Amino acid sequence: MSDIASNITTIKAQLPAGVRLVAVSKYHPIERLQQAYDAGQRIFGENRVQELASKTPQMPDDVEWHLIGHLQTNKARLAVQHATVIQSIDSLRLLRLVDKEAARIGRTIQVMLQLHVAQEETKSGFTPDELLEAANSGELDGLTNVTITGLMAMATNTDDMTQVEREFATVQQVFETLKSTAFAGSPAFAEVSMGMSDDWSIAVRHGSTLVRIGTAIFGPREY
Repeated sequence: MSDIASNITTIKAQLPAGVRLVAVSKYHPIERLQQAYDAGQRIFGENRVQELASKTPQMPDDVEWHLIGHLQTNKARLAVQHATVIQSIDSLRLLRLVDKEAARIGRTIQVMLQLHVAQEETKSGFTPDELLEAANSGELDGLTNVTITGLMAMATNTDDMTQVEREFATVQQVFETLKSTAFAGSPAFAEVSMGMSDDWSIAVRHGSTLVRIGTAIFGPREY
């Protein structure tokens, strides 16, 4: 068994039922992704649209590709052609553009709304208040070619796990509020993507259904 296969087996054995693993494969070559695939991994997360587009034709058709990095509006057209799920929808403008581009090619794509709960200003996304207001005012309605499946978030990059837990708890609270109000009639709205190699166990305690793990699977990135 390869190191990658062993790492995947170890991580999956620790994940509770209902929590899925997203193998963050950015900057790693296809050969390493194939090792993960051969070990049973089917969900891969990429940060850059161009890298995603180059990898999709090189991997089997049953791979579920998640775009997890910031999506610029000028890359939306390429993203909807290759991603299975776009986790990083961080504005209403981007949401509507992705819907338009998906309609243009006759495709329905799953998306997640990125929630900004971290202290770093460099991280993007809706604030909890912005997202709740948008949902309550109907600004998330009327979309024809995107299905909103849940929320994505990143915690502050810190060793203070109390702060990380507080931020994940906020995400859980916003998700549950939306699930019982704006998305009460939507069985598709069921996912929370949060937690990475160092904090996924905390995220799972607060309702994460998708954990995004890269280094603990593939080792250091090859830039």
